[in-house]
Amino acid sequence: MITIISATNRPNSNTLKVAQKYSQLMEKQGVKSELLSLESLPHDFIFTDMYGKRSDNFQQLLDKCIIPAQKFAIVVPEYNGSYAGILKSFLDAIPPEINKGKKVVLIGVSSGRAGNIRGLDHLTSVLHHLGMHVHPNKLPISSVLTMIDSDGNLVDEKTLLVLENQTIEFLKW
Repeated sequence: MITIISATNRPNSNTLKVAQKYSQLMEKQGVKSELLSLESLPHDFIFTDMYGKRSDNFQQLLDKCIIPAQKFAIVVPEYNGSYAGILKSFLDAIPPEINKGKKVVLIGVSSGRAGNIRGLDHLTSVLHHLGMHVHPNKLPISSVLTMIDSDGNLVDEKTLLVLENQTIEFLKW
């Protein structure tokens, strides 16, 4: 199973729109995926699910989206030159042995011109520390605000092509 993670808890984010498109591209390749938006995290998980504690809601999320996944596609928005703190807290709340050896592909999203390449590098270091394998084709998507139409669809043809190519590479890996 592959889980696609929209790595922000911001409501109606462009990150989620890119993650949804990634899910559609997986389905186009005949692969079902599970989409996890960090918007769906329990609002108090930092207090209820850290340091060995576990709430029923968080455990259900782990059982559905994290534990059975062999691979992850993480869509990572830029927050202050890196990735969102909610993603780091989420990773900190998961016992590292659950994800050790699993494969990850990263997609950076930014309204600026670098596509969160620095955040992808920061996250790569953390994922390596957790024993996860990061696909070498990390995809930075710059100027995302210009690529989404008024209906919330990612419509930039070049970006769609590189996303599809990355999806195909990731599925073969």
